[in-house]
Amino acid sequence: MLNASRVCRKWKAIIESPSLWRNISFRVAHGGIQVTNLDHFTQLIPIRFTELRSCELATDLITPKVLHEFANRCPKLQYLTLDFSTAMQLHDFNDLQSFPSRLRSLTICLSENIFLEGFLRKVYTFISSVEILHIIGTYEKVEDEEEEVYETVNLFKLKQYLPNLTVVNLWGVPFITDDHVDALSSNCARLQCLCINYCTKVTGSCLRLVLQRCRRLTTLLLAYTTLDDSIIQQLEWEKTRIEELDIRATELSTETLISFVNKTFTFAMVRR
Repeated sequence: MLNASRVCRKWKAIIESPSLWRNISFRVAHGGIQVTNLDHFTQLIPIRFTELRSCELATDLITPKVLHEFANRCPKLQYLTLDFSTAMQLHDFNDLQSFPSRLRSLTICLSENIFLEGFLRKVYTFISSVEILHIIGTYEKVEDEEEEVYETVNLFKLKQYLPNLTVVNLWGVPFITDDHVDALSSNCARLQCLCINYCTKVTGSCLRLVLQRCRRLTTLLLAYTTLDDSIIQQLEWEKTRIEELDIRATELSTETLISFVNKTFTFAMVRR
């Protein structure tokens, strides 16, 4: 892009046009742009990123100043990813007074041992518009099942500030239990898609209340959880709107799978 901007003034204007910078990633590990000067990057936000719709931020860019600029200079920002997965230490968020408040989707990538409550406490009041929540856990990093797992996000508190959720993805969050899923469903009447793939502590005891509360739920992804046969067999699947169900690697018995066939008529896809 630097070479293209040297061709002529017209090309330079195109390269620098905010309309070209609508979807951008600054997560170097995932093919994003590397920022070497944080101050220069902050100065560019009101010039280059005023049309920004989607943005992915790496840990070192998640600062009060950067978030303040995005909140005030990027009114069209709807999709935001905050990647804390490589964090060794967080910035000081005591001065954080603003945060993008028109988000439709929020993705948070967790660290194994960095607690985010101090940061989230500052942004709770700005995220009520969020409809799609992705919390990406550390399942792939856990090498020892006996290793201590830290609850780095207070999901019981977070759900109070997200009344409009339609999609929740808790992929590979090692501390998620049935209690967390149960609590989440109590505030998500509009929920249409729930993914708890690779949440190995989930047994399915939460599903009865989840299916009763979330009447619009059509997609339920439970792969690599520890589902209990007796619990799953007792669920009234025929009274739900579930169309897509993922139960891969759950080791459910043949008897339980047969009960699905006998009870379900709305399923368009079952992954086993």
